[in-house]
Amino acid sequence: MKNNKTTNRANSKLQPKRIHFEYSLPAAESVAIAGTFNDWRPATAPMIAIGEGRWAKELLLPPGTYQYRLVVDGEWMCDPTAKERVPNPFGGENAICRVGNGH
Repeated sequence: MKNNKTTNRANSKLQPKRIHFEYSLPAAESVAIAGTFNDWRPATAPMIAIGEGRWAKELLLPPGTYQYRLVVDGEWMCDPTAKERVPNPFGGENAICRVGNGH
């Protein structure tokens, strides 16, 4: 029988990882995430109200670098907690989410 340890290790690096997003705004009535991971469609990733004005969402994403924005009550905005940002073609910024080893 062939030893597949090397193959299994390589495949594990490509496994999707659970990424936790959180946002806090007590006045918000709806929050969603839109980005390159869902073709910029906020309806596919609504966040869940978890109390005290906090919203959360976990996404299972394959390794890679993704751009995203939050959609708060219909208004698109950059995630204020994002450590990395890049300019977008609309005069604002997109947040960056890196998924991979150690993220």
